[in-house]
Amino acid sequence: MITLDHFYLLVGLLFAFVAVMNLLDASNPRRFTSALFWGLYALLYLAGERMPPAFAGALMIGMALVAGFKGVAAGKPRVPPEAERRAASERLGNRLFLPALLLPLVTMLGATVFKDVRLGGLPLLDDKHLTLVSLGCASVVAAACWLTRSTPLASMREARRLVDAMSWAVVLPHMLAVLGLLFTEAGVGKAVAHVTTSYINMDSRFIAVLVFCAGMALFTIVMGNGFAAFPVMAGGVGIPVLVGGYGANPAVMAAIGMFSAYCGTLMTPMAANFNIVPAALLDLPDKNAVIRAQIPTALPLLGANVFLLYFLMNQ
Repeated sequence: MITLDHFYLLVGLLFAFVAVMNLLDASNPRRFTSALFWGLYALLYLAGERMPPAFAGALMIGMALVAGFKGVAAGKPRVPPEAERRAASERLGNRLFLPALLLPLVTMLGATVFKDVRLGGLPLLDDKHLTLVSLGCASVVAAACWLTRSTPLASMREARRLVDAMSWAVVLPHMLAVLGLLFTEAGVGKAVAHVTTSYINMDSRFIAVLVFCAGMALFTIVMGNGFAAFPVMAGGVGIPVLVGGYGANPAVMAAIGMFSAYCGTLMTPMAANFNIVPAALLDLPDKNAVIRAQIPTALPLLGANVFLLYFLMNQ
């Protein structure tokens, strides 16, 4: 049976390779701390479930300290000459998009066609994490595509180059997912409910809607993830005030609330995979250029969500 653990091992081995490559790269001004950072991250994937939770937490704190003190830097990995890369691009043309198209296709096939396939009485794909396992299989199929006729070592070097370009932002979604769990366990939603009901006049339906939508955007700006912000604001305002007090349709509340959270995603560097990584990969001189371009869209859209929820929440 193919399980999620198999792909955790693959990802861990990839980051272990990145750590070794950085350690051996004399052109990296911070090769030792960079190797430490990626080595710790690899260890979390390779042995995360087999280590005490406190130790795993300590590793993440160590990674945050290394990144916070600017210990993660990029070297100068070997890449083919410019002329060779242009020739390969012209030779392949639009076929370069084939691996990207394989990802959704194989994922869909795994989640639908192969979900009931069994070998030796066991399902071929782990039915507890069917979509994620299917995505992992799709990634392997796309990576194994012989389209470019390159060696596995060349693929690993290219992976290392991309990881170096994105730097510590690669791990930010992982860190923010942990932060969302911590907020939930710490009862932040209850604290938000206490503050909003104690100090804000929730007798006005419009004010309640405004607090909910703005809170979704603000918590997303802080946490970088709308899915992490939703339990906080839904538990603090959405369910007790909008649904319980004003009879809002939970589905409408959740949908427009998440749309409001995405407005926050457009305005925060914490959503690094959306806003910081593209600027790094495109070598933009202003790392916040993507955010600056999105704010004029995000703010009016957030205002529109407030009115949409106000008028549609009882539908």
